[in-house]
Amino acid sequence: MKFKDFTQLVYADLYRYEGKTSLRALLQELLTGEGYAYCFWMRFCCFTYGQSLLKYSVHIFGRWMLRHYRYKLGISIPFTTKVGPGFYIGHFGTLIVSANCCIGRNCNISQGVTIGISNRGIRRGCPRIGDNVYIGPGAKIIGSITVGNNVAIGANAVVTKDVPDHTVVAGVPARELSQKGSAGYINYACKLRQ
Repeated sequence: MKFKDFTQLVYADLYRYEGKTSLRALLQELLTGEGYAYCFWMRFCCFTYGQSLLKYSVHIFGRWMLRHYRYKLGISIPFTTKVGPGFYIGHFGTLIVSANCCIGRNCNISQGVTIGISNRGIRRGCPRIGDNVYIGPGAKIIGSITVGNNVAIGANAVVTKDVPDHTVVAGVPARELSQKGSAGYINYACKLRQ
């Protein structure tokens, strides 16, 4: 990852929180915003890990900060997880994402969400989450499935099968409720491509 890519991701995430990308907004979110602070240090670790000069210096500090926020906020998203621009963590608290998952751009994740690996069966592997996806509180997305673009996943839903684009799903197991998608849930969507 190049420095330009890192700054674009940092500001795309910031835009999702603040609706602006000023230095003042960046400092305010870093000092007072829990979800954004975690996103920032996750991006920082990803950037510095790929730089030979930074990997054994400031990357160590970044890993320490990420670990600090992991325990403070209850968020566990490894910096190696592929996360698109405009990532938004709505609330802190028990948020677990597997390192092998792939999350698209402008994704909203609420508290209590698990996006994890399935170790056996026909769905063995990790989920792939599309663009502009809203994941409600307590939702579980498990196995090698694809969640399409513009999808809304309801609170406490358990998703174990593919979800088509522009769909609202909820329940245990999750089933389609409507074709309204995530319209209205994704605020300040960024235009950056991965």
